[in-house]
Amino acid sequence: MSLTVPTDLLDRAEAGPVDDADFVDCVRTSLPYAWEVVSDVASRADTDLAEHAVPPPSEAERGQLLRALASDAIRGALERHFAVKLAFQNCHRVAAFPPAMVDGADYREFVSPRAQLRNQSPELRDC
Repeated sequence: MSLTVPTDLLDRAEAGPVDDADFVDCVRTSLPYAWEVVSDVASRADTDLAEHAVPPPSEAERGQLLRALASDAIRGALERHFAVKLAFQNCHRVAAFPPAMVDGADYREFVSPRAQLRNQSPELRDC
């Protein structure tokens, strides 16, 4: 399971919309490693991009990061919460961009096929 959802939050979700604050809190407590990585890059992305490129310490942490950034709902909530645009390569390279940089050259380069190809290595193929 991607998230550990408290019963009261699940009941509210089944009854209607849930606000971002409650959802983000569920993400924070369910995926602590992913939260740590995203909050770190977001806190450093005031005027320039901030990157995290350290492989996770275990498969469990790698899974958290993949779940957080592969889910549109989770990723979108994190972007709104931290007011950044997140970008993701491989299984661990995460960048946060201030909104003003999203149309800029640095963002376009980070999310380009060229950058994805250049960020490959044999040890990362199974990540």
